Amino acid sequence: MVKMVKDSNRQVTFSKRRSGLFKKASELCTLCGVEIAIIVFSPGHKVFSFGHPSIQALLDRFLARNPTKLATSSSSSSMSPFEQLYEAHRNAQVRELNAQLTQVYTYI
Repeated sequence: MVKMVKDSNRQVTFSKRRSGLFKKASELCTLCGVEIAIIVFSPGHKVFSFGHPSIQALLDRFLARNPTKLATSSSSSSMSPFEQLYEAHRNAQVRELNAQLTQVYTYI
């Protein structure tokens, strides 16, 4: 595999493959329950991103500004029953939205 020489070819290829990359990231989140952040700079120097649950939360954690995990089963023991129910409901909503996003990507 070699870098494309022509700028216009690189831009077209990037435009076609970007949605596929984000679709795969969304599928990975849905299927495996992972948290993921992708930041891509296009050949035209535009920024595109995908994050679950959010780019900012994951970057903060990665950069150790907020080293605690966002939501884990190990932390559920310290949460009240209401908080556990709320967290379970939120996670179910996120999975449903990721599934809908994956369906939308198949139509694009």
